[in-house]
Amino acid sequence: MYQVIDGKKISQEIKDELKEKAAAMAKGGKKVALAVIQVGNDPASSVYVRNKKKACEYIGIESLSYELPEETTEEELVALIEKLNADAGEKGIMVQMPLPEQINEEKIIQTISPDKDVDGFHMQNVGALYVSCTPLGIITLLKRSGIEIAGKRCVVMGRSNIVGKPMAMLLLRENGTVTICHSKTQDMKEITRQADILVVAIGKPKFVDETYVKEGAVVIDVGIHRNAENKLCGDVDFDKVAPHTSAITPVPGGVGPMTIAMLMYNCVEAVRLQKTER
Repeated sequence: MYQVIDGKKISQEIKDELKEKAAAMAKGGKKVALAVIQVGNDPASSVYVRNKKKACEYIGIESLSYELPEETTEEELVALIEKLNADAGEKGIMVQMPLPEQINEEKIIQTISPDKDVDGFHMQNVGALYVSCTPLGIITLLKRSGIEIAGKRCVVMGRSNIVGKPMAMLLLRENGTVTICHSKTQDMKEITRQADILVVAIGKPKFVDETYVKEGAVVIDVGIHRNAENKLCGDVDFDKVAPHTSAITPVPGGVGPMTIAMLMYNCVEAVRLQKTER
């Protein structure tokens, strides 16, 4: 029988721990705050921002919201970020993606001060393995579910800068033996069927079926989509794959809740380190 990895439960445990930490920091005069910048009113972005605000409220993090119109220029957004960078108060900064087409996302990411970058996208943070929230959440899911990474053959499907590449680096840091598969990979199934831990982040609904999976593997599904019935599903066909695994994340309720929990974790840590360095 396979284990369904409960991201909701584990993310709640993390938020409860952060609530205590934030309260202790506040008593010591270290008030945690998160500045969230949203440009335009993309519906999915608005949902994510709302969920982040709820998480801040639960943990006791002050939420500073900057909602800018769709026509905001790159120069105006850069000016706001630089103002927040210069603010002496301890806070984390995040810009909700995607941004309107007139704004260069990479330039905005690199404008955020590395020590206030709670998403972990700045090149300085990526190089230091202070990584984006989703890969960090996956490592936390594995560890808190009692799944050993060291010595295991790990395969990551997907090579994005936000999930695939940092995921591979983190698994390597945990002493896994790591392979990345992508759209140009030959004999992909032959590679994925060797994986003890398979992380799927390719953005294709129900792409991975049981023919990609080794018996008894751990399967982590990063994808999130809506199917023809408007129900959420992942990159993995859960019903076909789950019986062949030892553990698997569901969609929803697996990786998704961890992303926000780790954003909160990064925010608390960023503020703690900012204060320490002064």
